[in-house]
Amino acid sequence: MATPIVARFSRTVNEMKGLNSEQQSAVKQIDCPLLVLAGAGSGKTRVITEKIGYLVRQGLPARNIAALTFTNKAAREMQSRVSKLLHGTQSHGLRVSTFHSLGLDILRKEHKALGYKAAITLFDEHDKITVLKSLLTQQIGDYDTKQIEQFAAKIGQWKNAFVTPEQAIGFETLPLNLEMAQIYTDYSRCLHAYNAVDFDDLILKPVLLFQANPDVLTKWQNRIRYLLVDEYQDTNLTQYQLVKLLVGALAKFTVVGDDDQSIYAWRGAQPENLAQLQHDFPRLEVIKLEQNYRSTGRILKVANHLIANNPHAFEKRLWSKLEHGEPLRVLAHKNEEIEASQVVSEIMHHKLMNGSGYKDYAILYRGNHQSRLIEQVLRERNVPYFISGGTSFFAYAEVKDVLSYLRLLANHDDDAAFLRIVNTPRREIGAATLEKLGAYARERHVSLFSACNEIGLSSQLTEAPRQRLQQFHDWIVQRATQLNSADNKIELANELLEQISYTAYLREDSNNREAAERRMKNVQDLLAWLQRLVEKNTADGVEFSLTDLVAKVMLLDILERNREDEVNDEISLMTLHAAKGLEFPHVFLIGVEEKILPHQNSIDNDSIEEERRLAYVGITRAQRTCTLSYCTHRKQRGIYEECEPSRFLNELPEEDLHWATRKALPEEVKQNNKRSFFAGAKNLLSKAL
Repeated sequence: MATPIVARFSRTVNEMKGLNSEQQSAVKQIDCPLLVLAGAGSGKTRVITEKIGYLVRQGLPARNIAALTFTNKAAREMQSRVSKLLHGTQSHGLRVSTFHSLGLDILRKEHKALGYKAAITLFDEHDKITVLKSLLTQQIGDYDTKQIEQFAAKIGQWKNAFVTPEQAIGFETLPLNLEMAQIYTDYSRCLHAYNAVDFDDLILKPVLLFQANPDVLTKWQNRIRYLLVDEYQDTNLTQYQLVKLLVGALAKFTVVGDDDQSIYAWRGAQPENLAQLQHDFPRLEVIKLEQNYRSTGRILKVANHLIANNPHAFEKRLWSKLEHGEPLRVLAHKNEEIEASQVVSEIMHHKLMNGSGYKDYAILYRGNHQSRLIEQVLRERNVPYFISGGTSFFAYAEVKDVLSYLRLLANHDDDAAFLRIVNTPRREIGAATLEKLGAYARERHVSLFSACNEIGLSSQLTEAPRQRLQQFHDWIVQRATQLNSADNKIELANELLEQISYTAYLREDSNNREAAERRMKNVQDLLAWLQRLVEKNTADGVEFSLTDLVAKVMLLDILERNREDEVNDEISLMTLHAAKGLEFPHVFLIGVEEKILPHQNSIDNDSIEEERRLAYVGITRAQRTCTLSYCTHRKQRGIYEECEPSRFLNELPEEDLHWATRKALPEEVKQNNKRSFFAGAKNLLSKAL
């Protein structure tokens, strides 16, 4: 009989089967902090999951391991893989989640230390905008949509850069920035009064909590004794602070990342965090995963040539044992209509000749607007397709408004629904009133809705705002009673919307008439769909209360958001940002032109490196073939203007491309490209020093 040590060694060897030497080293290195530089298609997710299994087999309980990533989909995939490695109770207590899920868990468990009630409300972007509108109305009176968006974006940038309201006020000198810093302060105070946090708070507040409460930090460090982080190049400064605090002096962690795939600078991602690790953790080891298991050798060669034009803190070069493969095709078209038609024709012809499925093809683009013409052609030819990352029907503001009314009618203690609709449409219930209401409700340990009906509220509010809250409360109670007892609930819901003049509100709140009509149609579609839902359940003999209806809708919302996990025989349409982490046998990258890829904003700001990384991500999604497409003319303001092919095309090795036509880049573009490269190298060097 094998001894326990021999048996454990045998299991370890068996589990490691199929990993290359670098992957095995990354899995087994647990005695010092580790950075795994994982190139595209190099098996990084397997390394993380195998390492979790290895840690458990080495005696570390799963409940003391946490693996963090950036999307729910990635977390679910990781959890699924780990479940196949660990058996029985081995995985009990293991945490595999997004950064933000961990942050929310910390806030809910430590709410008392933060001065919050237990049921913390999470604000989405629309809720954030609503609060800011109210604050700006109080502070400056008049504002426009762009100004609101500017304030919202700036507050998000501050939070991602680990800047508190007090710090923002302290170091800003420009009048506009000072004004935004003051709004940031007021906004933060309002959220606390509402017992709410926004998405960016889910990282910022745990960091501030840990810094101010060493005992709480020690508790979480003892709970998470080994930390793994996926897509580390996408972390912002605040997330980096959270990682540093959680791992502490012991620095038991593995982070996996690829600076060549850092494409989220616009939301605060700092690829410099990879290099910063070497300064903050001198014992850091670096292991490179350069063997690609996804793409042909020629695709990798082209991708390597492209990304070599970017400055690098860490050098790596992807290679593959797969076949060399076909040249990458470059197609030129007279305009975007011809491009859309030709790309779809190419796919249909290739599918017919090779017996492929539609699901084997992906059409990638820089901006969402580029999908419109492609969709039109696909519909005309009855070709199935799916837009990944598109807006869920349930994510539209007007749909969420109507559903929030139904939620509050069904459950008066739903604070999130209350905050969304109490002043939608406007009832002259501003941020100051809601802040005082929130403080009173938190002190009394009651919901916001219940607080509206308490006599004690008069000690906090003057008569006029208190009366408006009381009227809203009484109206909701009355409508809830009617809806719950009514046979035709949806007809009454429609009457409710008419009573509050919701259609007029949409007209006022929309940028133009077309947008208002589109939003009104969404509301009509929602009500019609709810009616069908009620009729179906009634026909099945099910007694359908308002609470049942709301529960059914919320479940369907979740299911629709998980729609991306389904695998149907459809062509995938998505932005380059949405494509990261995915792979397809055949990839078509459209609009490879100056001002599109690279984007005009990046050209103006001399920030071409991230655009080059975007192109690199697009090419490395392809397994067997990759086609690059551009237009010679594109319609701008109703007039066709001449376009230049992207400078990135000129950076690709000629011998690995097949051009339908050839249009060389102007010498000026080539020189700008060189200047951009050297500027980036100088910037990187200065940060390292």
